[in-house]
Amino acid sequence: MQILVIGSGAREHALAWKISQSPLCRKLYCAPGNPGTMSLGENVPLNPADIERLADFAQTKRIDLTVVGPEMPLALGIVDEFEKRRLRIFGPNKKAAEIEESKVFAKQFMTRHNIPTARYRAASSPPRAREIIKSGEFSFPLVVKADGLAAGKGVFICRAPDKADEAVQRIMVEKEFGDAGARVLVEEFLTGKEVSFIALTDGIKVRPLVSVMDHKALLDGDQGPNTGGMGAISPSPFLDKNLFAEVMDGILIPTVTRLLEEGRKFRGVIYCGLMLTEKGPKVLEYNCRFGDPETQPQMLRLKSDLVEIISDALEDNVLARGMEWTGRPAGCVVLASGGYPGAYEKKKWIQGVDDAARLSGVTVFHAGTKLEGDRLLTGGGRVLAVCASEETLADTMRRIYSGVQLISFEGMHYRKDIGAGLGEKESP
Repeated sequence: MQILVIGSGAREHALAWKISQSPLCRKLYCAPGNPGTMSLGENVPLNPADIERLADFAQTKRIDLTVVGPEMPLALGIVDEFEKRRLRIFGPNKKAAEIEESKVFAKQFMTRHNIPTARYRAASSPPRAREIIKSGEFSFPLVVKADGLAAGKGVFICRAPDKADEAVQRIMVEKEFGDAGARVLVEEFLTGKEVSFIALTDGIKVRPLVSVMDHKALLDGDQGPNTGGMGAISPSPFLDKNLFAEVMDGILIPTVTRLLEEGRKFRGVIYCGLMLTEKGPKVLEYNCRFGDPETQPQMLRLKSDLVEIISDALEDNVLARGMEWTGRPAGCVVLASGGYPGAYEKKKWIQGVDDAARLSGVTVFHAGTKLEGDRLLTGGGRVLAVCASEETLADTMRRIYSGVQLISFEGMHYRKDIGAGLGEKESP
């Protein structure tokens, strides 16, 4: 097969890394890819949002399979465009992808179908949002979210009225997240352990991936603003087999089934961000693609051929074969630019990546990097993902942080507590 991976982050590097190992993969393209994917295949300078040019490329090169990493091209309808041209592509169509594109739609969908989630109100103007906040319907802390796609950064946990007002100001008035902030959700604040539950689906049947836990807050101790993710571990120590089954039966399968009934057949990756509350798991948000940074440890643990599994899903039989995972845990620590998730400087010289990658057991995936001559420079908020998989979680994190210590660039920031204090526990 000739295979195209769309995207340029660490998630796409990890997918390309795994896909390149498949005997079915004859030639790999990445659009646009990054300096890390250059050793796995051919980078193509195409914007992931330019869906017509991507489809033209896939037609010209006779691409057999396209795998979409980021959410934006899915929301723009890349699957619809490819399918119109009879090109095989893995991901939900535009109607199904609305479950991530609009948090208001997702909330309305969950309410219609009794899928457990936080209480909420939607607002289309700053005065209405502030009215909801002042009404007393939601006690503090409460959550204010941008409705649209904001790269995981449009969520504010507000512990006082002035912070909620500030969140509305940033989202709706200052338009910090662009059109994503045309509407907001005001939600009750859920307490518990947060986990990511990710599965592949053919639109009818669901194939869960191994459990994983994201660390979204910028700072140690889960403090600071939300980010796209500062690290992840797999398996999640908080999702045992009973909870796993509860999520499948009470959330994942009903979600896929109800979408199908509404004429939104969802073929691709369905991702539920969950809070494990005292009253059971509740959905924080849906995503319509592989997670980032969750994909990195998941790909390290996957023994099966990812291309075969995706091909089964595209043939409406995602359960056609077993899916094997290593019993060893895996982890990922994200190295970010100073200032992220806010404004940050680019073009900082990165040193030590090759040294870290030479450490036994360490894999480094590129996220926001670029080459100028022979110098590797920063080019994004999240710059690198340092990963490993060892016999225990403690050994895994020690190995990862040994690799982190070898890498440096001006302003480099990372959490030092990914996986800390999370004991070993049997988990799916």
